[in-house]
Amino acid sequence: MASYPAPALVTWGIAGISAVVAVLSFLLVRRAAHAAAPDRAGRLTLSAGAIIVAWVAFVGLLSGSGLLARFDLRPPPIGLLLPVILAAGLTVGLSARTTFLVNGLPLAALVGLQAFRLPLELVMHEAANAGVMPVQLSFSGYNFDIVTGAGAAVLAPLIAMGKAPRWAITLWNLYGFLALAAIAVIAILTAPFVRFFGDGSVNAWVAYLPFTYLPALLVVVALIGHCLVARWLRAHPTEL
Repeated sequence: MASYPAPALVTWGIAGISAVVAVLSFLLVRRAAHAAAPDRAGRLTLSAGAIIVAWVAFVGLLSGSGLLARFDLRPPPIGLLLPVILAAGLTVGLSARTTFLVNGLPLAALVGLQAFRLPLELVMHEAANAGVMPVQLSFSGYNFDIVTGAGAAVLAPLIAMGKAPRWAITLWNLYGFLALAAIAVIAILTAPFVRFFGDGSVNAWVAYLPFTYLPALLVVVALIGHCLVARWLRAHPTEL
């Protein structure tokens, strides 16, 4: 199996955060299903679990086989990952089939899940310091997504207590969307087949396990989460 040298903190940090987010996502789906669609809760929960497991296994197979690291192929397989991530995130986040998540989950839970981006950015900063990841993808460069994670950690309890203004949640959600868009642009510019910032800033680590789960799982969950928050605010114009 192909591997990429990285400090233990970076390797286990990405793996651990990915595992926690996957489990939390499943538990939130289960909670929403029982709250909003009790007659279909078992089927929805089973489907969600199967999809999560299948996606994690599929990404692991692609990455573990070394296929994503074949930067010599045209088109490079890793280059096809970004549109798949965007399609998956937007499809799940905006689909009518996931309306039960909007109806069955409190806004505090949807916002609070995004707090994982705070420790993630700290791990990514360590990866940049170790030369594993281009510095442009950390908050020492052009990635300020740590604000999204910190904002989620602050807003979630305020929302639960009914003390968070709607405008603050809306601005936070918009910022999070824009932060993800900025990260996507930087990831493309630092891709091995682009190298916009030069040979010293190449984003090759995400082609290897467990780092592939950063874009293929964590970014997908973040994108889905922002879509669901926007839908929740629209569906509950007078509630918080």
